[in-house]
Amino acid sequence: MSGEIGLILILPACLLLMFGLIPRKAANTRGNQLCQMTTLVTGIQCLLATLFVLLYSSQVFFDARLDNLPETVKLTNLNLVMFDGASCLMYSLVSFVGWIISRFSIRYLDGEPEQGNYFRWTGFTVGAVSLMVISGNLLLFIVAWAISSLGLHQLLLFYRNRPAAQRAAWTKFTVSRIGDIALIGATILIYQEFQTLNFSEIFASIKYQSGFDSPRIMWAVSLLVLGAISKSAQFPFHTWLPQTLDTPTPVSALMHAGIVNAGGFLMIRTSPLLFLNPTAMAGLAVVGTVTTCFAATVMLTQTSIKKNLAYSTIAQMGFMMLQCGLGAFSAAMLHILAHSLYKAHAFLNSGSVLDQNKASGWNQANHHQEKVSSSKLLITGVCIVMVYCASLALFGINPLTKPGGILLGFIICLALLGWMRQALQSNNRSLLLRTAGISLVLCLAYSLSFVAIDKIVGLNQSTSSSAYLAWAAAALIVVGFSSMSLLQRKISQAQKPAWINKLYIHALNGFYVEALLRQRFENLTRE
Repeated sequence: MSGEIGLILILPACLLLMFGLIPRKAANTRGNQLCQMTTLVTGIQCLLATLFVLLYSSQVFFDARLDNLPETVKLTNLNLVMFDGASCLMYSLVSFVGWIISRFSIRYLDGEPEQGNYFRWTGFTVGAVSLMVISGNLLLFIVAWAISSLGLHQLLLFYRNRPAAQRAAWTKFTVSRIGDIALIGATILIYQEFQTLNFSEIFASIKYQSGFDSPRIMWAVSLLVLGAISKSAQFPFHTWLPQTLDTPTPVSALMHAGIVNAGGFLMIRTSPLLFLNPTAMAGLAVVGTVTTCFAATVMLTQTSIKKNLAYSTIAQMGFMMLQCGLGAFSAAMLHILAHSLYKAHAFLNSGSVLDQNKASGWNQANHHQEKVSSSKLLITGVCIVMVYCASLALFGINPLTKPGGILLGFIICLALLGWMRQALQSNNRSLLLRTAGISLVLCLAYSLSFVAIDKIVGLNQSTSSSAYLAWAAAALIVVGFSSMSLLQRKISQAQKPAWINKLYIHALNGFYVEALLRQRFENLTRE
């Protein structure tokens, strides 16, 4: 595959990007044709992305001789596109999600007067995100990210006459500009240090040289982390995401399954740079832990399905940032892929949630729960740890040599223990056996998927953070996730402690973070 063939891979994304040039009136006049065109182009891109993944995977797993598979596509000294494991996985993910959302939107928006305008901005946004994930240059990456933010802004304003939609769109716009400023500052500092913005050249310099501990690099990495945090709805920049309830459901699916993940992908893409500043990585792990625990607590109180899913996304993005902060970039990539597919399905299927609950016949009030003894929980926990370790050993994974392996294993086992505890409480042997079997399958599936992603991406590397920072971050992670497990256990009890009811009120209101920020910014504008 020559460089010219490599350009063919990005041709659909460029075509989708050109949809944004279509005038709004012309787009709405030919809405049916535009929706068919958007679906066709995203389908072609999905097909090409699948071919790309197959070719790259055959080269990685079977040592296929594909000497013509391009590593970069250049324009003079500028790397337009970089083809590696991370870009091939994300390109295929964005293409697939974009195609599915376009297909879903044909019927969902049938008859809407702004149907054509919706599809032009959907195609534009999918094209921008596609170019972002395969960009071979940091400046092009940031430009594509800013353009995708512009497309999302237009989609959030689909119902322009709704005040809530306008508030959410402009809150997102403001937060995104904070991230843009941080990323622009990081880009300037990185160029001053390396005299290039091409990812391959920067990574080669880091690999073959030493001594990159200048203040410019430390600040550049810190700004990259700040940009990723602000653009991925991390605490306290998360407030815009739960506000986006008035946008069409397919837009929510695209936003949660594709665009919000960009912060995590930025950390994965620039991981060689991140390792140069262990302090920034430790801070990233702390922010991820706080965000995860905060959002998971608030999520438990939400009655709106879309708001519940919004806080779920914030929590998942927090956990992904935690993985990046620990240096477990392969695990973070696996998390992006799994979460994106799950969240796209969850949003597109959210309209059927009531029918599904009714069909399942689940009645929480009549569901008998009995108390589980501590000894039984201890034995169950030991069994889970043994099964998890056995699944890792089966696929040759040593958690002691993987960044964050012990901490991530602790979180996974804690989650499985909470699930098994609910099965034990039901006093239903059949349910208990099914839960145990599914837990085993999940451990095996996770281990196998991690091996595959780690082979394709191959970004794990040990960090050199100080013992103080490492232990402080580890203690916060253990305390945070243990507290969440305890909270989940208290909530499931028939007789809840009095403090649970007080916590419920505060969590229902998002611990008033949004109200405090809105009040503060309104005061600033008056001044």
